[in-house]
Amino acid sequence: MRVSSESDRIGFPLRRSVAASAMGNATEWFDYGVYAATASYLTAAFFPGELGTLGTMLGFAVSFVLRPLGGMVWGPLGDRIGRKAVLATTILLMAAATGAIGILPTHATAGVLAPILLITLRVVQGFSTGGEYGGAATYLAECAQDRKRGFLGSFLEFGTMAGFVGGSAVVLTCQVALGSDAMYAGGWRIPFLLAVPLGLTGWYLRAKLDESPVFTELAEQPEQDAPRSGLREVLTTYRREVLTLIGLVVALNVVNYTLLTYQPTYLQRTLGLDESTTTAMMLIGQVAMMVALPFFGRLSDRVGRRPVWLVSLIGLSVLAVPMYWLMGRGIAWAVLGFIVVGLLYVPQLATISATFPAIFPTHVRYAGFALGYNVSTALFGGTAPLVNEAVIERTGWTLFPAVYLVAASLIGLIAWAFLRETAGTSLHGTEIPEAETIEPAPVRATGGQDAVGSLAAG
Repeated sequence: MRVSSESDRIGFPLRRSVAASAMGNATEWFDYGVYAATASYLTAAFFPGELGTLGTMLGFAVSFVLRPLGGMVWGPLGDRIGRKAVLATTILLMAAATGAIGILPTHATAGVLAPILLITLRVVQGFSTGGEYGGAATYLAECAQDRKRGFLGSFLEFGTMAGFVGGSAVVLTCQVALGSDAMYAGGWRIPFLLAVPLGLTGWYLRAKLDESPVFTELAEQPEQDAPRSGLREVLTTYRREVLTLIGLVVALNVVNYTLLTYQPTYLQRTLGLDESTTTAMMLIGQVAMMVALPFFGRLSDRVGRRPVWLVSLIGLSVLAVPMYWLMGRGIAWAVLGFIVVGLLYVPQLATISATFPAIFPTHVRYAGFALGYNVSTALFGGTAPLVNEAVIERTGWTLFPAVYLVAASLIGLIAWAFLRETAGTSLHGTEIPEAETIEPAPVRATGGQDAVGSLAAG
């Protein structure tokens, strides 16, 4: 068992690392939030016709096609040249592609070229995102204090939710200020254009970062002592770890993309709500999830990652169907059902950055994370809105999304059985981190704490 003590006292400028990592996630999810909240406007602009909604969901899903390829390119590159350079590049690509959507011609002016251009930009976003998320989580996990990795890592997901909520809030503001007709006429472009300054801010923060201390330690080893890295090493030596990650991500992302991306379309279909009401309802649930993130991150530092994931997976398996049934009973019930499902999901979301990077050793951490995460996300996460919409369209069975969540959670429970406990362990070195027990963190005086201590205490 390798439980760290001295590494808890490292004087790394963690505030800046957390902010820079979270900003990239916020940029990524700002786009997803805007895309989900503007789905009806994008349908009218790019996919007119009876199957327009399916076209819009396809535009969402196709961005995930190149995520595995992005992971195969950016992951090994990040293990070879460092986390920092890759993260600075991917955030620029994401912001540029998102902003470009805001200046695309519509189907009315460019015909079939318009949806082709939209899908092309979504592919660019997918390729860059293939390296963005795994890199940000890996970087933050390697910079965080070992005994506070869950708490500090939860702020990366706070950035995720902040980006998603920010995207939805910007769309709602435009809806209220401009009105429905103006939004359909072109007001939908404004939220996409705002991604450009957001991305540039994130790039500036990342350009000022130091490399992670864990990667730096490995890079300073003599070349003849360096362990083998790359995709071949991941697939031949760490198959169990890759498959465990893939199974957990099935559960994580089917819930994620159903609950956060498809939900506006689902509520409009089942309750007949208008766009602004649906957006406001989503914001209420998302804010509740944001507030809960640091709590569950800190809890995982105390009791371990495995117990937190187990409660979440069982809770979703048992309560997803009743809560989705409740959502169909009216607006107030829909808000309650969404919040309950969201809070059951948050324990997974809050601990991604602490759980997934620690599955792999340092020399293949970025590549292993990026490969497993993006393959699973492409197959099961990004396709979730499309699958939900297609099944409901064909069968009229409005409870299908809930059953889909249950099936994904059961897959997650199988993968959970192979997950090693890593709370409190060091991520340094070339061995797979694993802890047999969770030991209580030592109590220390609070006087004269550095930036790391002040952030963790806050």
